[in-house]
Amino acid sequence: MSETLIALLLVTSSAKGSSLVYRWPPSPESSPRLARPKLDHDVTCIYGDNPWRAANGSENPPENRVCRDTPGYEDEGYLWQRPRASRHRSSSVSHSRSHPTSRRASPAPDMSASFSGGNPGLPRDDEYDTVLGFSAELLAGLLCPQSSMCHQKFEFLVDDLAFIGHPVCAEPDGSWRFKPEKSKLMPRGRGSKKGEAPQPAEPSLTPDRMERNKRPLPDSTWLQTFHLVLVLDRPDPSSSTSGTVWKYFDTIYEQIAFTVTAVLYQEQVLHNFVEDECDTLGSLRDEYSKKGVPFAEYLREALNVSSLAASMKTLYEAMKERSIAHIVIHDLPLELQLPPYLDNLLHAQDECDFDLLDPRSEDGLPNPWGSMSVGWRLPALKPWKSLLRLDNEDERGDDELYRRLRAPQLTAEDNELAEQLVRFLEIANVTLSLADMASLLDWDLESQVYPTVRWLVHHRRAKVVDIVHPGLRTIFTVPPRFNAPISQLTADFDHKFAETEVPPLPKILSMVSMSTHQQSANHFYGAIVQSRERIPLYHDVVVWMLKHDLLITLHLRIRIVATEELKHRVRMKYEMARAKRERMQARTAPSGKESNSHDSQKTVESKEAPSFETASESSPGTNWLSFSPKTARALARRQSVGARSQQNTEDHSDVAEKNAEDGFEEDVGSSGAEDVEDWYRGYGDDNNPYSSMITDPARASRLERRWLAAMSEGKDPYIATRFEKINQYFDGKCTDDEILFRADISRKQLREVLHHYDEYLQTFLHPS
Repeated sequence: MSETLIALLLVTSSAKGSSLVYRWPPSPESSPRLARPKLDHDVTCIYGDNPWRAANGSENPPENRVCRDTPGYEDEGYLWQRPRASRHRSSSVSHSRSHPTSRRASPAPDMSASFSGGNPGLPRDDEYDTVLGFSAELLAGLLCPQSSMCHQKFEFLVDDLAFIGHPVCAEPDGSWRFKPEKSKLMPRGRGSKKGEAPQPAEPSLTPDRMERNKRPLPDSTWLQTFHLVLVLDRPDPSSSTSGTVWKYFDTIYEQIAFTVTAVLYQEQVLHNFVEDECDTLGSLRDEYSKKGVPFAEYLREALNVSSLAASMKTLYEAMKERSIAHIVIHDLPLELQLPPYLDNLLHAQDECDFDLLDPRSEDGLPNPWGSMSVGWRLPALKPWKSLLRLDNEDERGDDELYRRLRAPQLTAEDNELAEQLVRFLEIANVTLSLADMASLLDWDLESQVYPTVRWLVHHRRAKVVDIVHPGLRTIFTVPPRFNAPISQLTADFDHKFAETEVPPLPKILSMVSMSTHQQSANHFYGAIVQSRERIPLYHDVVVWMLKHDLLITLHLRIRIVATEELKHRVRMKYEMARAKRERMQARTAPSGKESNSHDSQKTVESKEAPSFETASESSPGTNWLSFSPKTARALARRQSVGARSQQNTEDHSDVAEKNAEDGFEEDVGSSGAEDVEDWYRGYGDDNNPYSSMITDPARASRLERRWLAAMSEGKDPYIATRFEKINQYFDGKCTDDEILFRADISRKQLREVLHHYDEYLQTFLHPS
């Protein structure tokens, strides 16, 4: 967000007109726009336009090329400025600086000439009455719409500026009161309609605030409309797709503009808070302007007399620093922030989680992260994941969160929720999965655990990580880059573990990086710990490194390979089962006149083809099944009707009857026989005798299921049953943690399957 935020404005309207009450920072400026690409390369670049390429082509002499050292390059012909920025509004437009409710007279027009200082080229008048090249009065009028356009999302684009907010107004009779809740009139469902702003829930009131609510409100107020506006530097349309830019605006509106306005609206209805703050700021502004005090001094004094002004300053600085803004609005504490990676949505060339723009997860269900699925780069929220607290476990009693959860002024309902959250924080550990935590607490995973995890992650008090083995037998690797300089990380690590025998951080990172290449003991325990007594100490080391994103967990993934030998064996069994079916059909052939009419023809055929009988009798070691499938089927159809011929056929089919499986006989005799036969004839995608992957075992074809069944031949029954149960997860996408959770088996049982089916499995390590 630090790239586009320019300023925060608070504008109001009354019967006397619109007014810009307060802004921060004192002198906001938009980033300069370039009329042409401004590149630093001295060779032809794909990002340069045609004039730049012509001036900097490789065929041009170096002395004729345009470079940044050329005088005037930075400004002339490259920088684009709005026409209004070159002139002063005060010279052509006269207006009053007074607040609508102030009784002080406006200063004389010629007083502005006696004031000096401020921005170069601008008189003192413009410091108070001009912002971003606009007249303050004109800008306030544009940002305070009619009542029919209030209580909804506001977006206003002017050149390179974007104004986003949620204006609210009083009722036609001038009073401020809550709108009827639309949720009561809407049909069942959680979400609001597209384009409709969510309705804020009224926060619970402490006894102190309930006492303050009894204060009578004034009969009449001057405030008609107020609008907290975020001024953004409009992103370059060529940097990303238009849909991503609008999603960027929507996220800012939902997380900041709407939330703050909802609290201000509530406090205005209950306590007339916004009007009182505007009265204070307007009176101070008129007083300082009349005395000729510099505008910067007015803004500094406003921070001392107005809590709303101080909150706007804190919010602006936190958004620029990409941190959490801790503000207080009329004794109501708020924590506001934008997604850490929101700005990356505007850079198409950067790595960005564009797939997380989809509100649905991979399995088609709603994304458990909800609105946090954009700009957060969060891992999947799954039962087999774990939670890492980011607070200091040794100083939890002094943590602000724990003090607030145990505050005495909480209501009975809030106190119960706080106790549940404390229980969850005490049991949360990287060695337990979210499903384990739900079981220990007797909580529902979807309705209790997930919301708690979302709240902790949103307030940056925890993050979702992979489970760490209690014995530290987890395989880690080092990330490609660190979030901080290695010198700073090393100093912090040495300070944390100064009194221990832990090696320096660079050495640990080197050992972790080398451990992935070892054939054995590639996990953290075998590579670094190597002693059970040191597990508690190195558990703290692993937690510290995970907090600083210095470790990446590698997971075991499995794929199934149908080998050449397996395919050949399955195919031969299919051919034997098919031959058996054809012999059974020949046995049950119709007799009678039709058979008698063909006796002579069958006798001739038996004389012309004596090889089937004589080959079996003369050479017992030669079996007719050694022939090709086509020849075997032709010989089976031409067998004689005589008893001796049938007896010989039964003798030669003993091998087929013994080796063919019942499943193949059913397939051959069913309508699915054509499918398998088409595969052998070349209609299948994997019609080859070579080894190949079974890409999706959960949706395996008929032939792939035969391959999977043939893999269990000769295996122990309980191992074969377990393999049949879990092979659906051997698609190369499911991690070992996911397999253990979904199949409800132990890691030892998974290792047994991998050991017995090693010849048909391909295993590899990959991050989640």
